[in-house]
Amino acid sequence: MPQHVPAQRYRHYKGGIYELVCEATQESDLSPVIVYKALNGSVWTRPKSVFFEMLEVDGRMVQRFTPISG
Repeated sequence: MPQHVPAQRYRHYKGGIYELVCEATQESDLSPVIVYKALNGSVWTRPKSVFFEMLEVDGRMVQRFTPISG
């Protein structure tokens, strides 16, 4: 059963804005995934560990998705 996560917007390191919809469980291996929605309405999933991981971009470490406050 999906866990409810309060709606939060995130900025992808490449600039896109997404709304985190919920955390869910991948049926095949029971791993946690993040369900998120783009501003155009398209819905995506990504493993939780990947959604929240750090990446090296232009020689510095950045979050793949950074929470947007406000």
